[in-house]
Formats: sequence, C-alpha cells, structure tokens
Amino acid sequence: QVQLVESGGGLVQAGGSLRLSCAASGRTFSSYGMGWFRQAPGKEREFVAAVTRSGSSTYYVDSVKGRFTISRDNAKNTVYLQMNSLKPEDTAVYYCAAQAFKSLLVTSRESDFGSWGQGTQVTVSS
Repeated sequence: QVQLVESGGGLVQAGGSLRLSCAASGRTFSSYGMGWFRQAPGKEREFVAAVTRSGSSTYYVDSVKGRFTISRDNAKNTVYLQMNSLKPEDTAVYYCAAQAFKSLLVTSRESDFGSWGQGTQVTVSS
C-alpha cells in the first residue's frame, strides 16, 4: 500500500490557476502509474489525468486537455496537477490515486487504482 496526501486546493476565480500536489510514501513510487480524479457535488467520480511511472506519457479527459498538466518528480515521490484557465465546472474534490500494480502503462479506469488520497477541494468562482 501507498499513502497519498494531496495539497494545493482552494478558491480561485474563473480563468485562474492552481497547482495540486500529491506526496506519496510507503512503497516504490517510481514503479507505479499515478492519476488524478475528481468528484463534483451530486456527480460520480471521474478521471482527470494520468501519468506513466517514468513520466514519459500522460493522458487527459477531453474537458481538461490544453488547460491541465500532470507531471511527477520521482526523486520527491510527488505527482502534480497544474490547472490553468480554470472554469466553474472544474469545481470538485480532487483525488490523487496510485495504480494498484506495476506497469509501464497507465489507464483511466478507476478500478485500476488501489490507493487514494483524502482529496482536496477546488472551487472556481464565476
């Protein structure tokens, strides 16, 4: 198991930026793909972005492409989500997640992620 702690959420105006961080501990961080998911009030949790264990490949849900960037620093056991041009519809609790198995690839399937952080609130005002 890996322990994940998110930080960096907050309140921002539409068009603004935030950077979320997720610090990992408990196992070899660099062996696992990482992802960010979010859950808006009254909605199911959805995939936002993922990065392979090497950081060489990234994947995004269409609604955030060109605005969000996922990255990782394996030396610091940390994954980031840089969010630019934020919109009110980005308002949600954002969760960091670690893939449940070692793989060169990473998916967007929630069921493939075995460890989750507690979540951090992002609120975008119009």
